[in-house]
Amino acid sequence: MTATWQLQEAKNRFSEVVEEAIKHGPQTVTKHGREAVVVMSVEEYQRMKQPQKNLFQFFQDSPMYAVELDLTRSQELPRDIDLSGL
Repeated sequence: MTATWQLQEAKNRFSEVVEEAIKHGPQTVTKHGREAVVVMSVEEYQRMKQPQKNLFQFFQDSPMYAVELDLTRSQELPRDIDLSGL
């Protein structure tokens, strides 16, 4: 069955649109000839909104992962600033 429905047809056959979304994937509904909404199963929606990877995986996959960074704080004293001339 088609994956694109005109709004009026989708309204009249909503149960069928839902069944098609569950069995065959997302169904597009058009309004005035333009794509307006997508009907999809809750399983598909949950899968899509899951992050593809967690923050640890993101940093682990980074090209900077193996780079050694010097994170030691400088022990130098701050410089004196003369604010009397302002």
